[in-house]
Amino acid sequence: MKRSFTNYVVLAAIGFCSVSAAGSAISTLTAIPAFAIDDMATGNGPDLTSVRAKIAAKDYAAALDELRGLAEDNQQADVYNLLGYTLRMTGQYDTSLAYYNKALQLQPDHKAAHEYLGELYLQTGDTAKAKLQLASLEQLCPAGCEELTDLEEAIAAHAGN
Repeated sequence: MKRSFTNYVVLAAIGFCSVSAAGSAISTLTAIPAFAIDDMATGNGPDLTSVRAKIAAKDYAAALDELRGLAEDNQQADVYNLLGYTLRMTGQYDTSLAYYNKALQLQPDHKAAHEYLGELYLQTGDTAKAKLQLASLEQLCPAGCEELTDLEEAIAAHAGN
């Protein structure tokens, strides 16, 4: 499915990730496709064009700097979702989790945050929690949506490895 550029930035960020289990042992996990998207349906948040461009260029450090500044002034789910995404792409899983949860606290029906949280759970080896996010997306998208399809595919790919 093709995502509209005005609403979504698609990254070809497929890679192997390492995760620290309880701060000690490091294990290599399977590749999880990652797409940077946000839910701009509300239309009342800050302009994230510059952030999306930085994420698309994989300039995560610059994206994080800009997002952190935006987060100070905006209690907005899209900002927190993209913070979670960017932190996940840099391997900061615990902090990423906190930002996804903040996005969902602000907007419980934020489809992209549910998808990304599911992908984070896959990356950290918690398939059961990833499937809970999939169930949430099934409720939010009874006729289907891209976020649901993406998470279904990520779970299937994870199961196949």
